[in-house]
Amino acid sequence: MSSKPLIAVIIPCYRVRQHIQSVLSEIGAAVDKIYLVDDGCPENTGEFVEKNSQDCRVQVLYHRQNQGVGGAVITGYQQALLDGASILIKLDGDGQMNPRFIPQLIAPLLSGEADYTKGNRFYHPEHLQGMPMIRVLGNGGLSFLTKLSSGYWDLFDPTNGYTAIHHAVLELIPLRKLSKRFFFESDVLFRLNTVQAVVMDIPMASQYGNEQSNLKIMKIFLPFLWGNCCNFIKRIFYNYYLRSFSIASLELLLGLPLLGFGFIFGGVSWLNSFTTGETATAGTVMLAALPIILGFQLLLSFINYDISITPRIPLQRKLRRTNS
Repeated sequence: MSSKPLIAVIIPCYRVRQHIQSVLSEIGAAVDKIYLVDDGCPENTGEFVEKNSQDCRVQVLYHRQNQGVGGAVITGYQQALLDGASILIKLDGDGQMNPRFIPQLIAPLLSGEADYTKGNRFYHPEHLQGMPMIRVLGNGGLSFLTKLSSGYWDLFDPTNGYTAIHHAVLELIPLRKLSKRFFFESDVLFRLNTVQAVVMDIPMASQYGNEQSNLKIMKIFLPFLWGNCCNFIKRIFYNYYLRSFSIASLELLLGLPLLGFGFIFGGVSWLNSFTTGETATAGTVMLAALPIILGFQLLLSFINYDISITPRIPLQRKLRRTNS
């Protein structure tokens, strides 16, 4: 590989013909290669670009059938890695992501401060101007779910697909196991945590025009909820019981049963008192309350520990030292 890092941009394309030329024209000289993935686009965006774009950096890849945004990005990732890309950027083709933001996005990767960066439209309140309120509320809920499932508690805006990743870290992620639909970005965060990569939010402004987004918050909320729950269980098992065992492992192991027992026993006792009219004894109340209090305290301790072990040393540095 040459001394100068090769910067590649991957653009998944589905119904973005109206905006794609504008997006391509704003990609600056810092980018060496552009992979446009026509994801079974009914507007034939790939053919349109091949006929009209004069940018020699552009290479069009095709899916005969639509695979979803994740599937398109994976195809772009695979080709970029084969071509020796050092930094791989994912940029949407609908005009909602400003290509001029690329230098800020890749700077922490080039300096070795992070392994993966992503845009955050919520960092500055003024950046929310123009963003529909349903998106603000929906992203708030999805962000909390993603914090739980990924272990990156300091991140926000999980549906923001403006991302960049270092090739050495990407090569450690099983691409074939990633979600191929809109859950792709959240799934990547989960996989990054399993390899202890450093992820950094980069503040950016939202950019909305007359484009039509294919992402509908109400439609994806339940699939996101299910996906995050599955990833949370897998992350906890991998990090706290399979790979290592710590005091936090015990706190979770004891906290959940205590909390569950307290709520179930208390609920049954209350229902019995309500139906019979008999007042519950002090012993019954304490038998329900104490497990709830202890379980809650143990779970709080576990969450505090989970927050404190967020990866801080970039994986690319560790890999560089290992290979040197």
